[in-house]
Amino acid sequence: MNCIKEFWDKKDKKKIHSCPQCRKTFTPRPVVVKNTMLAVIVEKLKKTGHQAAPADHCYAGPEDVACDFCTGRKLKAVKSCLVCLVSYCDQHILPHYDCAAFEKHKLVEPSKNLQENICSRHDEVMKMFCRTDQQCICYLCSVDEHQGHDTVSAAAERTERQKELKGSREDIQQRIQDREKDVKLLQWEVEAINLSADKVVEDSKKIFTELIRLMEKRSSDVEQMVRVQQESEVSRVKELQEKLEQEITELKRKDAEMKKLSDTEDHNQFLHNYSSLSPLSKSKSSINIRPLRYFEDVTAAVSEARDKLQELLNEKWTNISLTVTEVEVLLSQPEPKTRDDFLKYSRELTLDPNTAHPVLLLSEGNRRATVIEQQSYFHHPDRFKDWCQVLSKESLTGRCYWEVEWRGGGIDVAVAYKNISRAGRPNECGFGHNDKSWALHCQDNSFIFRYNNVQIYVSGTVSSRLGVYLDHRAGTLSFYSVSDDTMTLLHRVQTTFTQPLYARLRFYYNYGDTAEFCKLK
Repeated sequence: MNCIKEFWDKKDKKKIHSCPQCRKTFTPRPVVVKNTMLAVIVEKLKKTGHQAAPADHCYAGPEDVACDFCTGRKLKAVKSCLVCLVSYCDQHILPHYDCAAFEKHKLVEPSKNLQENICSRHDEVMKMFCRTDQQCICYLCSVDEHQGHDTVSAAAERTERQKELKGSREDIQQRIQDREKDVKLLQWEVEAINLSADKVVEDSKKIFTELIRLMEKRSSDVEQMVRVQQESEVSRVKELQEKLEQEITELKRKDAEMKKLSDTEDHNQFLHNYSSLSPLSKSKSSINIRPLRYFEDVTAAVSEARDKLQELLNEKWTNISLTVTEVEVLLSQPEPKTRDDFLKYSRELTLDPNTAHPVLLLSEGNRRATVIEQQSYFHHPDRFKDWCQVLSKESLTGRCYWEVEWRGGGIDVAVAYKNISRAGRPNECGFGHNDKSWALHCQDNSFIFRYNNVQIYVSGTVSSRLGVYLDHRAGTLSFYSVSDDTMTLLHRVQTTFTQPLYARLRFYYNYGDTAEFCKLK
């Protein structure tokens, strides 16, 4: 109907409509109706149908299971019977669906391994399972070579194994869910890493741009000051030069006048004119030029500033580089167990002289501190004034391990943020008395851990050597008593560190007490 209407719609301009089949013309355009007789025949054909030849894709290929009943070119099997041990196509399987004799037969998906269900010794279907030998057997096997074994029906064993399989699947599905959560977590971590890295790069660019602008401004300031001083000094020199040239001109005029008088032959005239000569002005002292290098000293001063800046940047660059390389999202490494494991993270630490209290003498390359009488230290804003303590020069991030050897009446081994107060009350600058430091106090026969002015008494044998392990990112701080290669955990802290830490030593004004950061192999 649609075809005829479309055909005539194109012919409407000519007002003549012909039948697409017999070519008979109609004017005006006729009304087309359904051929009811032909339609009834078509409907009957749809219901009864005709047996069509199977399409090529219905025939069994090399990888398919073929129907065992087909002759000639075999069709694909749609089911296999575990009782008949035969595979059937969709035509030959019909009796299994329609005939009551096949009602108890077990149909499964097409299988090429049906013969594996036949016992090779007795040519019987293996419906039993020997748990002793863990294999499928037939009934005759159960009363023959498997007699006395633990045997059950294959169905019963299947039921047990199915339960185990169900449990395994549930475990796998749970693990899949857990791993999917982990995958999402890692996706979030990737986004967080990218955002954090992008922000750090942007912030770093701004900071270095500000630093470059500051250097450019200082360069401009130096140039401007030099030019101003240059102009001033040149002006002074030229002004003096002009005065000297005027004096030279005047002296030359005076010399010419005297020469003229000297050449006068008349004695009376000479004497008369000589008395009228104006006296010479007093000669000014000669010009003294200091042996200056002019502006070379400015270059030296700028070079000194450059060297100090380079030294500072090199020192800080090490910390920056360590901080970058120690960024780890996945804590793949567990906390070390043996001393050899700890030594993998050992750090060589030195004490910062700028933070040392005046009664502390640093030696051994600034690794050892000794309590002595008051000594003269130059003033520095980082120096501790009220508490006998000192910080390490190196900052601590990532995973670090160090050891302290001590001798005397008592010592505190601790870590702290650098911005801890240098003077004041204990809760301001005393290590362990605020939220900026963590300290283990060691005496002859006891340990006390302090944080934020809270004390925890720690049991353990006091040793002259203490080990400290820090995992900055994981927020773990552990103190160990070290004896030979044996390490005994004294106390562990689990927290969140928000800044780089510094190793710290505190003494109790007992003259001769010493503590030293050990050199570790």
